[in-house]
Amino acid sequence: MVYKEFKEFISRGNVIDLAVAVVLGIAFGAVVTSVVEGVITPLIGALFDFEFSGWSSSLNGNEIFWGTVLDAAINFLLVAAAIFFLIVKPMNMLAERRRRGEEPQEAELSDEALLLTEIRDLLRQQRGTPMQR
Repeated sequence: MVYKEFKEFISRGNVIDLAVAVVLGIAFGAVVTSVVEGVITPLIGALFDFEFSGWSSSLNGNEIFWGTVLDAAINFLLVAAAIFFLIVKPMNMLAERRRRGEEPQEAELSDEALLLTEIRDLLRQQRGTPMQR
């Protein structure tokens, strides 16, 4: 009984989609991390003339690695920007196109067409036939 429920849970599309998304997210994160550590961090270090990754300070004999924290912050911002521009923005544009496609056709009609539509509706009311939209 428990095995059957577990099998149904695992074989649902949502679980599989989530697993694929997690694996792709991890791979994408690794690529962005390597770009940050291999390209962006050295460029920032070259611009400010210091070794960025080794930037640290000492507090009561303990090292605080500010460069590592800054690396992680840059990594996060790049991943967030990439997700926004590659996934969220295109999905929002598609949703907006769908919404525009669902709007009533009358909103796009010219003034003459709207006037003719009103005349048609008034004539139908006078004849006693129901209006169709």
